[in-house]
Amino acid sequence: MSTPSDKHPQAPPMGGELRALGQLAIPIILTNLTMFSMAAVDTVMVGNNSKEELAALGLAAVWIQGTTLFAAGILFGMDPIVSQAHGANDRARIRSILGQGLVIAALLCPLLMLAWSWTEGFLLTMGQQPELAKLGGQYARWQMFSAPGVMAFTAIRQWLQGQKLLKPILFHALWANTLNVLLNWVLIFGHWGMPALGLKGAAIATTITHTAMGSALILHVISHHKASVPRLGLGPHAWNRKGLLGLLAIGLPISFQVSFEVAAFGLSTLLAGKLGTIATSAHLVVMNIASITFMVPLGIGLAAATRIGNLIGDGRPQAARKSARWAFAMGGGTMLCFGLLFFFARDWLPTLYTKSEDEEVRRLAALILPIAGAFQVFDGIQIVGSGALRGAGLTRPSAVFNLIGYWGLALPLAWFLAFKADMGLPGIWSALALGLAIIAASLIVYWKRLDLKHLRRIETRRMG
Repeated sequence: MSTPSDKHPQAPPMGGELRALGQLAIPIILTNLTMFSMAAVDTVMVGNNSKEELAALGLAAVWIQGTTLFAAGILFGMDPIVSQAHGANDRARIRSILGQGLVIAALLCPLLMLAWSWTEGFLLTMGQQPELAKLGGQYARWQMFSAPGVMAFTAIRQWLQGQKLLKPILFHALWANTLNVLLNWVLIFGHWGMPALGLKGAAIATTITHTAMGSALILHVISHHKASVPRLGLGPHAWNRKGLLGLLAIGLPISFQVSFEVAAFGLSTLLAGKLGTIATSAHLVVMNIASITFMVPLGIGLAAATRIGNLIGDGRPQAARKSARWAFAMGGGTMLCFGLLFFFARDWLPTLYTKSEDEEVRRLAALILPIAGAFQVFDGIQIVGSGALRGAGLTRPSAVFNLIGYWGLALPLAWFLAFKADMGLPGIWSALALGLAIIAASLIVYWKRLDLKHLRRIETRRMG
């Protein structure tokens, strides 16, 4: 009798596996960069209109992005379900999980909107200036109604991604980014007969863009998948209690994992803020550079989640294990290259973000960049490891490792090194790098110790 491990005894060669991961990763990386650039465009265009509005946008974005990622993290739980069902050619499960994802997305919208309405209160609680907190609260309220578009786009993106249908996601992200630039230009500065709305205009542009993106993916599913997914899968299975609870069981740990990481970096910024304006500026420069390069291993990690889920669903756990090894190598190797770039270009990179007279900021950023180079390698490994485990349906370990690595080790150590050992900003970044090293090592060890029998049990699990 055949077993899942011998269904396909011949594992793909190295070149074939790298090609399979690359074909998944490249469109995801491009989509991530496109979505990242959308926020960057908002920041640049608002900054060219008003420094006060730029500060308010930056403060509000901390709360908006944090709450959005927590909600989206629950929908990320669709990844292993869709990818494993796709690998097993289980069309009924693929249909039902889309409906369940959209139901969860709809239920999250009121909570997300309520959270955004409290942005001013959050900023005041965090000790921010009342004027900026009020302006940031207004900015958040003006884009509250973008929540349905954001959640619909996220749910359908995860559903398409798990089936390796990546071109539609990238296409819609690209035209939406263009639309966002145009709307910002019209509404922020007042062109084509429109009044100059400033920050309010940026919020309205974001709401229109996100609503258009979500609507476009809904129409894509209706037009391209109508036969296999009638009514977007919103039949009786969409409200299946077992399926909804199963999705929450997988998605909630991802939410907490993302929240632990986002909150940790937010707190590191607050710690840098206590060191003064120069340290804060240098910290933000390096963090922004690291955020851009992070899009690459993030894409590899998401590709690994899809690839490994497909292989497990197809009854090929040993191939899934080998795919994970290559994903680790791709993530770590790519970030090693970026780390070397950080080291050798440490004096040049800060000049892209600072004025010529900000010499102290440039010097401090150049001092931090080699530390961030090591940070990059560990960050690449940990995000790929989390993706690999997500493809196997294992989301709790990453959340636990992030909690221990960031909150149990990195942040307390960052405070001690920065303020007690008088290391300042290098102390904060050294602590973050060490915490990430612990997380990365934990994920590698956990994956190596994961036995094939466990992967087979995950493969046979069906919810809804």
